[in-house]
Amino acid sequence: MTRSRKPSVFQVGKVRDDGRTVVISGWGLGLCAQGCSCHRHPSAGHLAIEEDQAGGALGLATYREGGCDCCEPWTADELAAILRDLDAVTSLQAQEPLAG
Repeated sequence: MTRSRKPSVFQVGKVRDDGRTVVISGWGLGLCAQGCSCHRHPSAGHLAIEEDQAGGALGLATYREGGCDCCEPWTADELAAILRDLDAVTSLQAQEPLAG
């Protein structure tokens, strides 16, 4: 079974890869689904980001015994693609003048 659900992204950050280590910084992640309980700390209720520098992935820490089965972390390549897409969108010029 392939999982494709990812944590939501509410803040865009950076991805740096020097060939040995991948550093993913400044990203804000939220829940993968409404009502998801495996990522909330059992007593405090907060979310925690979990980064895998060796594998180049960013996701949410899980507090459920046996791990998470509701989503998978973002890979550095996926996050870099988000940055490329945002850069492409912001560099577009409007084809038609704005109304008003």
